[in-house]
Amino acid sequence: MNALTVDVEDYFQVSAFAPHIDRADWPRLPCRVERNVDLILGLLDAHQAQATFFTLGWIAERYPALVRRIVDAGHELASHGYAHLRASEQTPDEFRHDITLSKNLLEQLGGQAVRGYRAPSFSIGQANLWALDCLQQAGYRYSSSIYPIRHDHYGMPDAPRFAWRPLGSDGLLELPVSTVRVLGHNLPAGGGGYFRLLPYATSRWALRRINSQDGQAGIFYFHPWELDPGQPVLPGIGLKTRMRHYLNLHRMEARIHRLLTDFRWGRVDDIFLGSA
Repeated sequence: MNALTVDVEDYFQVSAFAPHIDRADWPRLPCRVERNVDLILGLLDAHQAQATFFTLGWIAERYPALVRRIVDAGHELASHGYAHLRASEQTPDEFRHDITLSKNLLEQLGGQAVRGYRAPSFSIGQANLWALDCLQQAGYRYSSSIYPIRHDHYGMPDAPRFAWRPLGSDGLLELPVSTVRVLGHNLPAGGGGYFRLLPYATSRWALRRINSQDGQAGIFYFHPWELDPGQPVLPGIGLKTRMRHYLNLHRMEARIHRLLTDFRWGRVDDIFLGSA
């Protein structure tokens, strides 16, 4: 059983678009998140799979019925923060406010405890491990925010590849998105843009290796906007950003279908926290 996770944000909220889209314009942009999450819920139901939805408080506040549909379908509701601010760009007080606001809002709307958090853009690393203390103090049980790879925007390549407790044996559980170890380097194996850019067989091989050779559950993620080839195309962005965001959107739904067929998927809390 592997853990399937969805980072619930809309296309205009991705970090790579931050220099091009003013936050003040978010409410005026066409929001497509409901359509896309409902598509994902339908796919999960067809395959009798469960998932964890790391949901932005900004989205939940505007679409409370969507939050309830996620919970009513049996999935885990978790936090992606409120305003999609990188943890690495906030002060401890700002971060504490963001994660507390999001947790309280999601719990009120979803009617269940919110135990998990994922930082936007995996923005917890060596320079801001204080964020984990903030999460524990706010009542979170686990984080999935430290990605043990090298990347131009995030990553802590020397961090453990599998579940660990950075704050000690009684502390918060950190659950990294999956990687494979090849020639002394950690390579991404848990979805995101790599899942769209590389052939599907690459991800299938990596997850099978994690399950069989490492004997571990995989942790995979994607975004609702990645299943939406009809989303507006942002003008004036660089080629690298354009490739990362738009390439193979039209293939994503079929790839998720194959992923759900080839592996068994469950919620993060069920797999890693059990009934505790």
